[in-house]
Amino acid sequence: MTDIVDKQTRSRMMAGIRGKDTKPELALRRALHARGFRYRLHSKGIPGRPDLVFPIFRAAVFVHGCFWHRHAGCRYTTTPATRPEFWQSKFETNVTRDGIVYAALLEAGWRVATVWECALRKPDQVAAAAELLAVWLHSGDALLEIGELDVPGSSRTR
Repeated sequence: MTDIVDKQTRSRMMAGIRGKDTKPELALRRALHARGFRYRLHSKGIPGRPDLVFPIFRAAVFVHGCFWHRHAGCRYTTTPATRPEFWQSKFETNVTRDGIVYAALLEAGWRVATVWECALRKPDQVAAAAELLAVWLHSGDALLEIGELDVPGSSRTR
């Protein structure tokens, strides 16, 4: 199947996809800051350069896009029909890298949370996800994953 846009347009579209300061990330940062949490952004000295780092809690938070990081069971985890082998390879590399980064962080004594993009689509979902994250930060648990089904106000039910 051929692409519906020319190469230059596709290149411009792909270049516009951000790696940091995405809308979901900014929404979560605002909600956490309003709750009094202070954090560092994309710290270079920490494996994987997490989106948010809470040194006082020894916690790293990643805000992952469901498409790029393959959120299991999510409706936003689709595979393009054009060049599926390329995309499958790319997705597998991303997931493998995520696993290596999480293992390195846990081994170094960090706690790791993943907040999926689907959990941050509506303001009430952002508030609920921030609350879940706030509880986790104070809990001492090693891992947390927040998806659309984990926050109240999502349009889908379990």
